[in-house]
Amino acid sequence: MTTANLADAEKPLVGMVHLPALPGAPEFSGDFEGVRQAALRDARRLEAGGVDALMLENFGDAPFYPDDVPKHVVASMTRVAAEIAEEVDLPIGINVLRNDAEAALSVASAVGAEFVRVNVHVGARVTDQGIVEGKAHETVRLREQLNAEAAIFADLDVKHSAPLADRPLDAEAVAEPIERGLAEGVVVSGAGTGHEVPADHLAAVAEARDEAGLDAPVFIGSGVTPENAADLLEVADGAIVGTALKEGGETTNPVSVERVEELVAAADEVR
Repeated sequence: MTTANLADAEKPLVGMVHLPALPGAPEFSGDFEGVRQAALRDARRLEAGGVDALMLENFGDAPFYPDDVPKHVVASMTRVAAEIAEEVDLPIGINVLRNDAEAALSVASAVGAEFVRVNVHVGARVTDQGIVEGKAHETVRLREQLNAEAAIFADLDVKHSAPLADRPLDAEAVAEPIERGLAEGVVVSGAGTGHEVPADHLAAVAEARDEAGLDAPVFIGSGVTPENAADLLEVADGAIVGTALKEGGETTNPVSVERVEELVAAADEVR
């Protein structure tokens, strides 16, 4: 099972660097140096705790632009991502909320990031930003134009959203972002940030992937904890983890090295 451009680890754990509100966002503190230092601190702690890769996300920028963030957001994220890339020796991914894949790929190309997450790569979802549509046709072409090597990880039924219409979770549905959208892997999440992925849903995605004959990883995108990591990673090929790694289990708190180590130890039971 390939993990695309991620670390050479079995069932890799990707630790989230949740950026505080950036300049221009309603909750921006006015202190960009503080934003930089918080991001660098969390990146160092995630590396010290033993994760296999990092993902940088503009988590504090709510309410999010649907699919086209301003240029100053791209500039801020590029600066922080470049500094993290210099600071830590781990693969880095980029996610630009809500669904700006063009920005994510642009940042990734500039800093040499190894993957991007795209919340809606194909199809369409109803979100708090309205109807968000996938732009795989633009995203994949941009990757070619930039000569970028960043892998694309596309969400299935992304958190904080609902489908426009009911559709069975079958081999065709899981294959679509891979075969038609040319993504390298898929991400399965719970209903919201920090919410656990239902075990039966995760198993159904993995089974549909296998039925479609795809050699593409299934990553968990939310809700992984030390308590459930071993069970979930028996099925999934890796996990993207944020909330469980923070002090007190609060998404907006600093990363706790101890909590990272606890999760890594739990994952090691099945690696």
